[in-house]
Amino acid sequence: MNGRSFAFNAENMARARKAIQKYPEGRQASAVLPLLDLAQRQNGNWLSIEAMDYVAKMLEMPPVRVYEVASFYTMFNLKPVGEHLVQVCTTTPCWLRGSGAIVEACKEKLGIGMGETTPDGKFTLRKVECLGACVNGPVVQINDDVYEDLTPQTVEKVLGDLEDGRKPVAGSQAGRTGSEPRGGADSKERT
Repeated sequence: MNGRSFAFNAENMARARKAIQKYPEGRQASAVLPLLDLAQRQNGNWLSIEAMDYVAKMLEMPPVRVYEVASFYTMFNLKPVGEHLVQVCTTTPCWLRGSGAIVEACKEKLGIGMGETTPDGKFTLRKVECLGACVNGPVVQINDDVYEDLTPQTVEKVLGDLEDGRKPVAGSQAGRTGSEPRGGADSKERT
């Protein structure tokens, strides 16, 4: 043990209790995902051993079971990450639409490689598998926001806005609504 400790703040404790109440008596371990998410958000976007142990104790489950869950899901970070976690989808649909160029633009703009964090702690860059927006690829998720229809220029603009403290608009960077075709819907109602 390194002397650090973890405990939910009052707001997250209320959220944790509410999550646990959704499950029948004796099945509180089912709340492990939402509690790990709360712990990660409170802990600077990563899960320390202390945070995972706290969740395990709260849910009355062996710590190793919590570690298994946290290490299985890529949404959980088991070591510190930057303020902005930049996750570039490199699965086939995004790759076919140019995610390789998005990866290179991110690396160049941020001055770091995959799995690295900028010296100022603002950005961490990762490749990920499928972010679930294949039709609007290439796609990047930054923290909770997804940016779609990216080009090297638009991803550089998104990163530049974040670097300058501005909040870029999430969603399609090409002006699409949802997943309709570029240029808008093109079907006509038939009578």
